[in-house]
Amino acid sequence: MNVAILTVSDRSSRGERPDTAGPLIAQIIGERLGWDCSLTTVVPDEFDRIRDTLIEWADSDRAALILTTGGTGFSPRDVTPEATRAAIEREAPGIPEALRAASLAITKHAMLSRQVAGIRRRSLIVNMPGNPKAVKENLDVLIPVLPHALELLRGEARAEAGHRAV
Repeated sequence: MNVAILTVSDRSSRGERPDTAGPLIAQIIGERLGWDCSLTTVVPDEFDRIRDTLIEWADSDRAALILTTGGTGFSPRDVTPEATRAAIEREAPGIPEALRAASLAITKHAMLSRQVAGIRRRSLIVNMPGNPKAVKENLDVLIPVLPHALELLRGEARAEAGHRAV
């Protein structure tokens, strides 16, 4: 399974701070699922750059899963959720709801997350926090459902079989 990671950070895009969340996502996805995360980039907190990258990756079918990290908070420059909504065709609200619910058990600040998830063509796009600790916590919740979600999205599994298993 091909995975793309889009890090959204003004400082990392300028080389002022290393990107730690993006490589952590790649490491965890590789270790736990064995999936390739070779498509990565860092962009500034700019709506057009975020949206256009998501659209390009999804429309070229380069990644079944696109994970963003950063830009989901309350800062005036945090526009990742808005750019993601502009790129997706169908929203998947249960994913960010589950991520926030699990995070709320750890910190009340989780309610400040504005994460979005959705589908564009045959790609699932999920916003992750920018904080590496929060990224790991979110991946612990997300990873167990990813194989089935992507099989359904790619037409490789029947929904009925997955529902019976649950």
